[in-house]
Amino acid sequence: MSEIDRQLGEGSIEGTDLLQEEEENKEDAGEGASQGEERPLARQRHRSRSRRRRRRGRKNNNRMPVIVGAAFVAVVVLLALLSIVIKKYSPSKERVDLDDYYNIQSQEDAAIILDGKRLEETAKVWDGHVYMDYKIVQEYLNQRFYWDSNENILRYTTDKDVVSVNAGSMEYAVTKKNENTDYVIVKVDGEHMYLALDFVQKYTNIEFAMHEAPNRVKITAKWGEIQTAPIRKNTVIRVKGGIKSPIVADLEKGSKVDILDAGENWSRVCTEDGMIGWLQNKRLGETSVESISREFEEPVFTHMLKDGSVSLGWHQVTNQEANGRVASILQDTKGVNVISPTWFYLNDNEGNIYSLASREYVSYCHQNNVEVWALVSNLENPEADSAYVLSHTSTRDYLTNQIIAAAIEYDLDGINLDFEALSGEVGDSYIQFVRELSLKCENNNLVLSVDNYVPTDYTAFYNRAEQAVFADYVVIMGYDEHYSGSENIGSVASIGFVRDGVEDTLKEVPPEQTILGMPFYSRVWELTPKDGAGEDVESAAEDYLPYTFTCTEEGMQTVENRYTANGAQAVWSEEDGQYIAEYESEGKTYKIWVENEASLEEKLKVMKQNNLAGAAYWKLGLERPSAWDTIIKYVN
Repeated sequence: MSEIDRQLGEGSIEGTDLLQEEEENKEDAGEGASQGEERPLARQRHRSRSRRRRRRGRKNNNRMPVIVGAAFVAVVVLLALLSIVIKKYSPSKERVDLDDYYNIQSQEDAAIILDGKRLEETAKVWDGHVYMDYKIVQEYLNQRFYWDSNENILRYTTDKDVVSVNAGSMEYAVTKKNENTDYVIVKVDGEHMYLALDFVQKYTNIEFAMHEAPNRVKITAKWGEIQTAPIRKNTVIRVKGGIKSPIVADLEKGSKVDILDAGENWSRVCTEDGMIGWLQNKRLGETSVESISREFEEPVFTHMLKDGSVSLGWHQVTNQEANGRVASILQDTKGVNVISPTWFYLNDNEGNIYSLASREYVSYCHQNNVEVWALVSNLENPEADSAYVLSHTSTRDYLTNQIIAAAIEYDLDGINLDFEALSGEVGDSYIQFVRELSLKCENNNLVLSVDNYVPTDYTAFYNRAEQAVFADYVVIMGYDEHYSGSENIGSVASIGFVRDGVEDTLKEVPPEQTILGMPFYSRVWELTPKDGAGEDVESAAEDYLPYTFTCTEEGMQTVENRYTANGAQAVWSEEDGQYIAEYESEGKTYKIWVENEASLEEKLKVMKQNNLAGAAYWKLGLERPSAWDTIIKYVN
């Protein structure tokens, strides 16, 4: 196949041009043969050049659309790539919905920006004033506000006064003096009580300012050093750190922000008007540390503390005849400088107290340089509802007044408050009771001590830290580790139990206000085997007890007489910090973790090592004389 045939077969345009040129050459050759050398050589060359030019022109015309198309495709691809690059690296101009961002549900809502943090809860804006749910106020700003939802009364206790406000009122009472505001202080909406932030500020070291679009209140409650920086040029803050994150707010050059969380390239900041977002670090000027403060007179709480150690003995008095034994009770002690007779208890739901007090008793104690801190309990009359009395302001006030009146009548030196078995729901009311009682005690020169269990999660509502602010002493009842209602038998007060109780209490209460209560009694555990116990021990559950048990409380000498009479010998337990005795009688097992001078001394060492205010003992009459020789080595 000739070159021409091959190109034609491939459909080449150039092949057609060559075929036409071949035919023209044949015609030229035929004319030359018939006419000889008539045409000049120059004419033949001219024709050849013309044919070549025509062929090149046709080729160029055919190639031009291809070149233009390729160029167009290249430009489109380049523009597309450029668009992708621009889109990828250009900051987003999308703006966040600020109402959603700040959880604004209605026109009354206002976001709460507290020390640079946006709370999930919102405030209310009514009549140009900011109101906050009092639970939020308690949690974040000032726990001392107390709301009685039963009688719609707000209380606040300072170091000198009790402030009272009725719901819907612009007036409030400071002890017996009335004051006025130009706004409603307390507003009630269903189950929610809202407290005016202006009123909160009167008693709390805070600054706040209201801003709009969206509604937000910026509150400063923490004072001290903060990190700030100026803005170098106009910029924006975003929801997250990244140029694609939506815009929260615009910032002008020269404005200032607080740096909340400094990152490598982005930092979380808060603007002067309470907008929070992330800002590129390159937009920040030089950072600096500023000290912020506010003129505010914090309340100063004082306490009536004894010069030396407290050595307090509880004297259980159940009838008037028992008061006559005070002389013999005290004569058997050594070093006791405070006695606490169990004279008063809550007797009804009106706030009345039952009294076993005796003037002669107090007079005898004073003659022997012993102070009388009478105990007030809530356990003796099961029909008296402690929760009801404490959670109603009228009955709580009446109870407080009854206690103070009795203290004045009998010339007492102090009150020992022993309210036990309360539930968490009444925790706020109980603490308010302690606050209000403490002020009246102070005004009447009475020492207030408050008895407490060793700290546990389920007794945290007793709020020992707040007790210590108002009361003079916090007493640890360092006993009843195991009692008749326990799941198993054990020590009344092992040394580990006592150490932990002291350590945990000192996290809330200063040592100079802490008194360690110790037991003068042991529990004698009587174990009765269950039917079939021990027949299939391996299949028994881990918490299965092969016995039932009961217990009795007995004094030091009685316990020792018991186990020695039954041929038992007490063995020292280093882990428990006391002796343990065990014996069998009539098919039953008896086990005793013995409280005596040795175990008492271990507890007194804990008191001394922690520089506590003193010791207390439950109860006088259960000890033996030699116990006091141990006590006066540590408490004198």
